[in-house]
Amino acid sequence: MTPREIRHAVWALVLGLFVTMIAGTVIANALPRIIGDLHGSSTDYTWVVATTLLLMTATVPVWGKLADLLNKKMLLMLGLAIFTVGSMLAGLAHSTTWLIAARAVQGVGAGGTSALTQVALAAMVPSRERARYSGYIGSAWAISNLSGPLVGGLIVDTPGLGWRWCFYLCVPLSAVAFVMLGRTLRLPTERRPVRIDYLGAMLIPGGVGLLLLWMTLGGDLVGWLSGTGLALLLGGAAALALAVVVETRVAEPIVPPQLFRQPTIVLAMVGTVVAGTVSITVPLLFSQYFQLGRGCSPTVSGLLTAPMVCALAVSSNIGGHAISRTGRFKGVLVGGGVCLCCGIALFATIGARTPLPAVAAYLALVGVGLGMTTQNLLIVVQNTAAHGDLGAASGTVAFFRSLGSTASVAALGAIYGNRAAHLVGTGLAAAGLPAGAGADGHSVPRLAELSAPVAAVVRQAYGDAVGHTWLLALPLTVVALAAILAIPAAQLRMTNDRDAVTTDETDVIGAPTVG
Repeated sequence: MTPREIRHAVWALVLGLFVTMIAGTVIANALPRIIGDLHGSSTDYTWVVATTLLLMTATVPVWGKLADLLNKKMLLMLGLAIFTVGSMLAGLAHSTTWLIAARAVQGVGAGGTSALTQVALAAMVPSRERARYSGYIGSAWAISNLSGPLVGGLIVDTPGLGWRWCFYLCVPLSAVAFVMLGRTLRLPTERRPVRIDYLGAMLIPGGVGLLLLWMTLGGDLVGWLSGTGLALLLGGAAALALAVVVETRVAEPIVPPQLFRQPTIVLAMVGTVVAGTVSITVPLLFSQYFQLGRGCSPTVSGLLTAPMVCALAVSSNIGGHAISRTGRFKGVLVGGGVCLCCGIALFATIGARTPLPAVAAYLALVGVGLGMTTQNLLIVVQNTAAHGDLGAASGTVAFFRSLGSTASVAALGAIYGNRAAHLVGTGLAAAGLPAGAGADGHSVPRLAELSAPVAAVVRQAYGDAVGHTWLLALPLTVVALAAILAIPAAQLRMTNDRDAVTTDETDVIGAPTVG
């Protein structure tokens, strides 16, 4: 492909990734209206959010491995098509059951798009050049995650639109991306026998799904060690243990064990998990901080995250171009890791009276750290992995990033809620107000329905609780920085190291057989 053709294909990839990723966050501020209109419960509220993330995380490794075996372009367009169908069905939902099922379809498609976007880019350009284009993809991924709540709030508040357009909006954008991919994406072929690990393709998503359900529902809808909780935990652990045995014996494992025998890949994955944790929990925690702790509206809350979005987009592109120009990634990664650590340390100092300009500066610093690390850690993995494992390696990175995101939503969200509930209780007692007047620790308080003295206590509690939560998360970023420092400095490859000989539309010749 010529440089011009590559640029056009990259923009198609960016659009496809942006649409599928923003679908996960665009409903954040619209959910109260959605659940109310569909007469849903608090349980439905949880499942509408969790279903997409669960299905995306569980299917990413399968999509990644299939990319090593089958037509990458076909798989990418299939994932986008599945996502588009799910979006249309979600917009047509007349019950929460319908909506949850449609969100599951969206999750399967989003898993394919998130995994295969990086695989397609890796197939087009060598590692050194890839750093430049990965900056664009990293910006799309981050901006979609962080701007989704703002977009959703604007859609819901705009007369003549309503919450269904949170889903309908994805349909024309996905269609444009689909056409662009069909016209611009031309990938090399690799001819080899196809042996699909069907058993691993069932065990890995099944085991991960059960464990994610345990992490998502535990302590809220089911007890951690209740009968249902233990069934989810033990069932997931057993499925993954069996998957480990299977993956070491088949010819084409979904997650190649040799990946974990390479220290560079393991260290990069550690950093990726932490980056995923931070990127998903920042909008989650700070939306509550701004709205409940500082009294901001949903739209203003979304706007206040703009410094992080802008800093991430700029640093991702600058870092990518620097790596592309020099061929060396270590300095950019270390700089990003330091910014991330310092930013989270500053988050730990935030309270109910921290000046908003200071909070914006802290968010920007974390955005710089994420922009310099997230996509570049993936490039390190792709540069280290064998060409035949490129899709599986990319899918595994996306899988662990999503896994870290899901676990962090459950863990840090619970820590923040429990800390806020504790501070509300102590604040009410100190003010001589009745216990339980502001929050019960299991539901989000409605400030407009509270008396002025109680509302003041609740704001103070939710404002101060966020610093405590990030203090507990700080060790994770220290571990990530240590992992980045331990990654050996190396020169990125100037070639793709392919054995491919043609560029037609069939990646693999041969009928699938059980491996």
